[in-house]
Amino acid sequence: MSHPSIPVLDRGFVQLVDHMGSDLSIVNAARVSFGKRKEVMDEGDEKLIRYLAAHEHTSPFRHTAMTFHVKAPIFVFRQWMKHRIGSEFNEISGRYVEFAENEFYVPETFRQQAKVNKQGSEGQIEEGNRAKAHALYLATCQTSVANYRELLAMGVCREQARCVLPVGLYSEVYWTASLQAVAHFVRLRTDGHAQWEIQQFAHAVKQATEAVFPFGLKALLEGPTA
Repeated sequence: MSHPSIPVLDRGFVQLVDHMGSDLSIVNAARVSFGKRKEVMDEGDEKLIRYLAAHEHTSPFRHTAMTFHVKAPIFVFRQWMKHRIGSEFNEISGRYVEFAENEFYVPETFRQQAKVNKQGSEGQIEEGNRAKAHALYLATCQTSVANYRELLAMGVCREQARCVLPVGLYSEVYWTASLQAVAHFVRLRTDGHAQWEIQQFAHAVKQATEAVFPFGLKALLEGPTA
């Protein structure tokens, strides 16, 4: 059963479209070691889930799965798809479909390069440059998309014409992952060192996951004991 779509950035979204299992699935996967099975969760089961996560007994968390439909800029997916373990992706293909006009991400603000974190950003650029940066960014994306559509009109194949498109272009994927893999993604990509844009998607994934695995996700995000 599909869950509500969660808007992210200006045109993106995260939607949980299917899932297998529940917090009780984690409990039963663990209790099978003793030949036991539960039908209803209780406080003891919640304690067991916390124990499993705290002591890194993570195999029971992998007897679960979630499938998300995600629309995000390509540069976000380039980071997201580094999370391959326990995950699978299928993406819309520019070889089969033509991308729509104006389907690219436009930031509300433009950040400046961080002084300490070489790969990160902070604050905003100088006020006098903000309008110019926005206009330049928008014009570049619009020109790329216009050239893409012109190449198509000239008869150039879709798989070559797409090469001129910006990495800010929105794409769509189906992402299926175990609860452990989702928790790992959420932990890393909600961290303040992650790029702000992917942080927003990670928070949306966390929100969607909490609806179906509230105890399991919380336990995994709290992590192992020292």
